[in-house]
Amino acid sequence: MAQVFYFFIFPGLLFASVAGGFLSWFDRKLTARLQFRVGPPMLQPFYDFVKLLAKETIVSSEAAKSLFLMAPVFAVTGACLSCVLIFIPVFGIGNGFQGDLIVIFYLMMVPTISYIIGALASGNPLSNLGASREIKLLIGYEFSMLLVLAAIILKAGNTVSIHDIILLQQQEGAFIGSLSGVLLFIPLMMCVQAKLAFVPFDLADAETEIAGGIFLEFSGLTLALAKLAKYIMMLVLPSFVIVVLLGGFRLDGIHILWSLLKLIGLVLLITLVRNTNPRLTVGQSLRFFFIWMNLIAVVAILLAYAGL
Repeated sequence: MAQVFYFFIFPGLLFASVAGGFLSWFDRKLTARLQFRVGPPMLQPFYDFVKLLAKETIVSSEAAKSLFLMAPVFAVTGACLSCVLIFIPVFGIGNGFQGDLIVIFYLMMVPTISYIIGALASGNPLSNLGASREIKLLIGYEFSMLLVLAAIILKAGNTVSIHDIILLQQQEGAFIGSLSGVLLFIPLMMCVQAKLAFVPFDLADAETEIAGGIFLEFSGLTLALAKLAKYIMMLVLPSFVIVVLLGGFRLDGIHILWSLLKLIGLVLLITLVRNTNPRLTVGQSLRFFFIWMNLIAVVAILLAYAGL
């Protein structure tokens, strides 16, 4: 029963959906202010979700129906499991398990892979084009993220436990306080930007080019679940950065406020990058990750090996 509670209530589906919804609102509100607009009310992400639930779910006659309908369910499941494994040690519910860092790395790929499967199963050429773009982008940024995690494991004394990484940082200082940590922050945040499909890496669902691409055929319940997975990832990805580089969360005294400020600060950074850069092409994105982000990550690994 405890595992069911963790997945569906706290720190899983219910908690992640509400927290992610508010972070999504913050991103949209800040975007509006940067564009001299008023922006949506605080509860707008939840209104959007409820309205989509009331709409008809349309499935093309050309679609592989089962795969298309199940893809958003898999996306929400992967996002929720990622959230649970990250926050169980954060909230002191448990210590996780050895290797949970690697499991989280793979679970955070599940939403993106689910969107790709859903788009390919939709039978729409523009969705297929969006899926093709996302596959290429996925290959680029996931390798960069793997190099970042290799450096973090090295800095943490070869542990692959989230609990041990948090504990080490709280005892000896956040990894970002070192030269290698500062360098690792750059490619990790760019990977987060790409995983969230935000500018400059929104080429898979570019509305002005391919009319929504990867999400073009989603509607009603399927689109609501796809949005829900995005809300949850809006919480999961910045929280993951905080856990592995910024000392984790501390839920005692003034540290609660500091933890919230770290989370809001990362979302602010994501939003600023989103609103101050043009969309990159597939080739530009791959060069960006394969050359520059990988180079920074490799330099950081060498510095971490040297104890810097």
